[in-house]
Amino acid sequence: MNIGFFTDSYFPGIDGVTYTIQAWRDRLEARGHDVYVVYPESSHEPDDHEIPVPSLPNPFYRQYRLPTYRRLSTLPDLDVVHCHGPASTGLMGLRYARRYGATSVYTHHTPVEDYFVQGLKSERLASAVGRAYVAYENRFLNAFDCVTASTSRIRRDVEPYRLPVGIEMDRFRPREGARVAALATDGGPAAADAPVVGYSGRMTRKKNVDETLRLAERLPEVRFELVGEGPVRAELEADAPANVRFHDFLPREELPDFYAALDVFVTASTCDTLGLSTLEANACGTPVAAADVAPFDETIGPENGARFAFGDLDDMERAVRDCLDGDRDTRAAVERFSVEQTIDELESIYGVTG
Repeated sequence: MNIGFFTDSYFPGIDGVTYTIQAWRDRLEARGHDVYVVYPESSHEPDDHEIPVPSLPNPFYRQYRLPTYRRLSTLPDLDVVHCHGPASTGLMGLRYARRYGATSVYTHHTPVEDYFVQGLKSERLASAVGRAYVAYENRFLNAFDCVTASTSRIRRDVEPYRLPVGIEMDRFRPREGARVAALATDGGPAAADAPVVGYSGRMTRKKNVDETLRLAERLPEVRFELVGEGPVRAELEADAPANVRFHDFLPREELPDFYAALDVFVTASTCDTLGLSTLEANACGTPVAAADVAPFDETIGPENGARFAFGDLDDMERAVRDCLDGDRDTRAAVERFSVEQTIDELESIYGVTG
């Protein structure tokens, strides 16, 4: 089967969408399918199955580029069009499916409006822009044969097929010696053998990394290691207490060591659809302290971590200490999110038989 992934987010940028596309492509190709990735042209050097679309710099978020146009006739013959974003590349995929009769699938990865409006200073304007965007995406999603999402609560006028993006359980697993390899200390105020609390992900308003900085200020005896990039990182670094270190996005192959080296993974995000990094940390044996909001109210519980009331610093500290004091088989708790199970379901959606 020839499958086309159409995405506005791809290498060299690093985020959950990029990682998901890579993991799904690898496994679908291992099962005998041909997978093509259509993405905004960038410094990434494409292979034979990667198809760049001419693009322009994004003035709002340098990690992402703005694709322009590519003739549909230049694309390969596709049986399935699978779009991973609602912007120009996703629209190209939908037009292809309509013109050539391909099965059309859309995966809702993130509430884009939460990021699109984060730089607007007027709450009224931000709200109006957000409503307009959601209205557009509702029309867009209703044009697909199937819409998938990691959770049923995507705030859209469609009933999605619930399909977790999936954890690469073979990659993300407990690792001996990871602490020394991943978290060499530079002699900061917290001792090298101090408890380590960490985070990996985009640094945007809705990720609420500033809540973690508030916690770090309260717990000077704990080391905080924060991995990621984004529009608010400089502001966060300027406000960070001395026991916090920031790191750029890590290569995919280094993430398991990072997760396994942590004593607790913490997130106060209120915009995740699955929170893949939290489940990857669990797969590496690390408990997660997460805000008690969707999706974590469904994915994080006593067996793999603890939840806290968002904005309640006392409760956040309680959740982190609960994770530090507990002994959990966090990997067993997330095996149901294995990417192999996801690919089984994805083939069913595509109509693979035999």
